Amino acid sequence: MTCWYEGPLAAFDTETTGVDVEGDRIVSAALVIQDGPDARPRSTRWLVNPGVPVPAGATAVHGLTDEHLQLNGRWPAPVMEEVARSLAEQCAAGRPLVIMNAPFDLTLLDRELKRHRAASLSHYLGQNPLRVLDPRVLDKHLDRYRKGRRTLTDLCEHYGVTLEGAHDAAADALAALEVVRAVGRRYASRLERLTPTELHTLQATWHAAQARGLQAWFTRQGTPEVVDTAWPLRPELPAAA
Repeated sequence: MTCWYEGPLAAFDTETTGVDVEGDRIVSAALVIQDGPDARPRSTRWLVNPGVPVPAGATAVHGLTDEHLQLNGRWPAPVMEEVARSLAEQCAAGRPLVIMNAPFDLTLLDRELKRHRAASLSHYLGQNPLRVLDPRVLDKHLDRYRKGRRTLTDLCEHYGVTLEGAHDAAADALAALEVVRAVGRRYASRLERLTPTELHTLQATWHAAQARGLQAWFTRQGTPEVVDTAWPLRPELPAAA
């Protein structure tokens, strides 16, 4: 039987106006599907006019300007609908979904859906559960004592994956997918007997432990930053009284 890391995978990524999952907006998204390691990947891309200014700092990262998005982007409501339905189709097909730092992209998508479609991501998924493979969580658990950063660029370098056009949603999604395949092969003795469903459950536990460790480090440094333990989707903040 083909191991999950040698089988069909899909990958999802977004580019945004910032890093606040509650308030920032998606400006581009991509879904990349690959039926096997040697198969040609198929990409679907979305470009969004978010309806709010794109900060210069965000443009410096992904290169998407207000002018470009206003001329070429689509309104968020139909795009978020299409993105959510596309992810739901992957879940219904039983295809694992690779998402680098999943709580960021999935939470942003969930909030955009609530903002523009008055519906949550879970509404679109229905009875088809997410089976997420997060290269950041996997790598940090399997090689926990390695020093250094673990951005997508760092992981690509570590696992010998070529990343062309970083901070383009489709390029980042494909690179994350290839990193996950590389992680699977490198740690085959620890991963090959686990199903994507089992790995999804384990990653929630691993991420929570990783978050608690980072929170403890922040506390020792006197940094007020709060690390969320939820994975792969953060719960919605309670409404202000």
